[in-house]
Amino acid sequence: MDHHGRVLAVRNLSVEVGGRLTLEGASFSVRAGDKVGLVGRNGAGKTSLLKVLGRVSPPASGVVEVQGRLGFLTQDPRHLAEIDSATAVAHVLSGRGLDELAERLEKLRIALEEDPSERAVARYGRAEERFADAGGYAADAEARTLLAGLGLDPGRADLPVGVLSGGERRRVELARILFGGSDVLMLDEPTNHLDIDAKTWLMGFLAAYRGALLVVSHDLGLLDSSITRVLHLDEGRLVEYKGTYSQYRQSRAADEVRLTKLAGRQQAEIKRLSGLAESMRHQTAKRARVAKSLDKRVERLASVAVDAPARQDRNYHVRFPAPPHSGRVVLEADRLAQAYGGPAIFEEVCFGLERGERLLVMGLNGAGKTSLLRILTGASPPASGSFRLGLGVSPGYYAQEHEGIRPGVSVLDHLREASPAPVSELRGLLGMFGLVGEVAFQDASTLSGGEKTKLALAQLVAGRHNLLLLDEPTNNLDPPSREAIGRALSAWPGAMVLVSHDVDFVAELSPARVLLLPDGTLDTWSDDLLELVAMA
Repeated sequence: MDHHGRVLAVRNLSVEVGGRLTLEGASFSVRAGDKVGLVGRNGAGKTSLLKVLGRVSPPASGVVEVQGRLGFLTQDPRHLAEIDSATAVAHVLSGRGLDELAERLEKLRIALEEDPSERAVARYGRAEERFADAGGYAADAEARTLLAGLGLDPGRADLPVGVLSGGERRRVELARILFGGSDVLMLDEPTNHLDIDAKTWLMGFLAAYRGALLVVSHDLGLLDSSITRVLHLDEGRLVEYKGTYSQYRQSRAADEVRLTKLAGRQQAEIKRLSGLAESMRHQTAKRARVAKSLDKRVERLASVAVDAPARQDRNYHVRFPAPPHSGRVVLEADRLAQAYGGPAIFEEVCFGLERGERLLVMGLNGAGKTSLLRILTGASPPASGSFRLGLGVSPGYYAQEHEGIRPGVSVLDHLREASPAPVSELRGLLGMFGLVGEVAFQDASTLSGGEKTKLALAQLVAGRHNLLLLDEPTNNLDPPSREAIGRALSAWPGAMVLVSHDVDFVAELSPARVLLLPDGTLDTWSDDLLELVAMA
């Protein structure tokens, strides 16, 4: 490692995913203070590259060197299962190894209350001194400030991680990584599950961060002026753009026009010369020699020809087929409540849903939105109350943490389990979601977050359901995919219960009614509520 402030150095790096090279022979370095945005369409390999840089996966070849401490936020918060019993604050403190000191202090405090002996007082005093010397009291306040900035309700900071929602757990993990004081931060979609206030707070925090930052996000616009470089990943190549995110977008658009024109000119010239050589090949000996030299020119041209760039704004044409018929009443919920050992998250939730109706469930993080959907899909029982599906109703559930996608099972086999349709039809359905070619035979767990979202939505389409329970279905999607899926669902005539922070997506679907959690209030939808969508 050199002494010019480089904290990440990458040499001749190749990355392979499910037998497919997503990056070949890339070299770059990142210095302290650099803010680097990693961009590319869904499935280009951004997540796989971050996993290699973050030492979660091995590279196909090449070298990655990291100087100092590394903080890495992955897309999937489920790996937090082993710390379910720790409180949110303790998990954040573990970012600097202060969690054990805090836990010991708390145990000794309880012991002191039960037995205020001289020995117990002395033991507590020693532990408190160690905690204070390690900066524990200031750290506890800092940890709580981070959690509050990321939108975790202060009242939930002392709850065990295991009772928090997926969105809350992700906030806690992000707070732990930010608290850790790393020299290099790698963040994969850090704004997933965050409302607009928390997104703005996070981007302000990252703008002021002094270490090296490498971030994949659909919200890079919020970090625009702080970005120093953008790495664009496409078709196995990494192209570097210096400057802000806005400058990258202008340069990239100009490059796409220029490269598309150049590729067109080169292919036209290859075609012209090949045709000329072919017409001369079987004439006089002199002309046959000319044909041979033309072949060499074609070969040389082909070896340096550029590929037209894969367009970011490619048009997806997603179509959800008309659902099977059901009775008029699709779903009735009666006094539903949920609690996980503590006080109820919500109670007395009552509503009915009719054929073709769309209901948006809103509420702050931790209000029980995912818990309600999990009850309605049968994934978890309610603490009390009941619900009933109508005649001929087939529910399909989109889980925000992709619980239905299993490691070791191919993409195509996931669809086969959802539908008896012939393989050619299922391959066509995957293609409609941009999952083309060899991706069908890939282990589904190796897909990127955006590709997993597309597979989960393809499973819903294959399953021919007439009631969709959708929990943040646009997370991880690039803008063209998000728009295409919004249009497809907007035109779909089935019934829907929806949780989403995505303002454009909710506007496209224009739900009939809103259910507010945790109090269970039902209201008629109006566009005035759109500004609350991003916050709840």
